[in-house]
Amino acid sequence: MTVTRFPDFISGAEPMTSPTRWAGVPLSDRRAERRALLVEAAYTLFGLEGEAAVTVRSVCRVCELNSRYFYESFANTDELLGAVYDHVAMQLGEVVGEAMMAAAEDRKAQTRAGIRAVLWFSAADPRRGRVMFTDGRANSALAERRTAAQDLLFQMVVEDERVNVDQDPVAARVAAALYTGALTELVHQWLAGRLGSDLDSIVDCALTRILPNI
Repeated sequence: MTVTRFPDFISGAEPMTSPTRWAGVPLSDRRAERRALLVEAAYTLFGLEGEAAVTVRSVCRVCELNSRYFYESFANTDELLGAVYDHVAMQLGEVVGEAMMAAAEDRKAQTRAGIRAVLWFSAADPRRGRVMFTDGRANSALAERRTAAQDLLFQMVVEDERVNVDQDPVAARVAAALYTGALTELVHQWLAGRLGSDLDSIVDCALTRILPNI
């Protein structure tokens, strides 16, 4: 994905929106485009400099919009960061889904492909890992979305009959908790650079040690 440029970010100049910039563009399309520009700007700022860098003023400067256009789409920066998370999460879901679809039609191959895709995606662009997993933990919008994502993964594992082979509801929830927690911690350790650089070896170890029954 192309990184948004920082035109007047250092100079402090107020962004200027050309009166002809949106000429001939339907209102709904104008709003959608401006919203996308704001999300991309916040993604760049958060991913490169952290949550504190994301302010209404800084985001508008990056995408060269008047600040009034910010409030056209978002009530505050928390809402904007939530939209950034949703944007990256959608990309991650697409990458994981494609990887699992391309894998052989057996549980182990698909699980391996899914774990590998999560780790690869998170590290391929440092901004992704910061948004999805590591930074802004005190931000309520990000915390809520991360919790919801973990809860969804947990429930998916609970309902997977191939994991819950004994039809024991307690065993299924224990297995789901172990899987969800282990995968989350695996991503954190990978992004922190504590697992080395051999991605395939890491995935193989994960399948062998934390998911031996798959």
